[in-house]
Amino acid sequence: MTATPIAATTPPTPPTPTTIKFLQQPTSTAWVEQAITHLDVILLDHSHCERKAAGVAMNLMFRYPSSHKLVRSLTAIAQEELEHFELVNQWLDRRGIALAPLSAPPYAAGLKAQMRNQEPDRMLDSLLVSGLIEARSHERLALLGQHCPEPDLAKFYRSLMASEARHYGIYWTLATTYFDREQVNQRLAELAIVESELLSTLHPEPRIHS
Repeated sequence: MTATPIAATTPPTPPTPTTIKFLQQPTSTAWVEQAITHLDVILLDHSHCERKAAGVAMNLMFRYPSSHKLVRSLTAIAQEELEHFELVNQWLDRRGIALAPLSAPPYAAGLKAQMRNQEPDRMLDSLLVSGLIEARSHERLALLGQHCPEPDLAKFYRSLMASEARHYGIYWTLATTYFDREQVNQRLAELAIVESELLSTLHPEPRIHS
């Protein structure tokens, strides 16, 4: 089951990292300090994040195959996420870091727990949760680009910012394509509170979303 499309709206202009409208609270200084102290772990986790982001986009395409705009938009996102996955893996190779599993922080599971099971609510929540994760990724890659002590790696992080901003804009646009904008904004505000609460306590292990 899919929701009935309504008129699409223009996505929000990607703001600066400290003023991202989707996010209720900015990232703490403590996370920045933790991240730049453990850059190799952050890079490894970043690789996992790009792979998972591609998988999320593909899963939504398979779940809602009759939603033409969704399928077209998320095909592009999945392709770009896989391109980023390869770029991050090139950085891992340069630094002699082998691909390996990492334990997951409670962030993604905590957001997934808020998603409703019945359609069309599930579709709306899936789009908004994905948008929030992309918005937080944009903010944190920007912070790494600003504070990373290695110039080349900092430049790499900055090069990904525009893509992350575009991705969360696409998820927001899709939500407002298939659902009433007031409904989207109300649910987004609810989920954004949870998202910030999940990051209010710094996870002891450095991760992109910790």
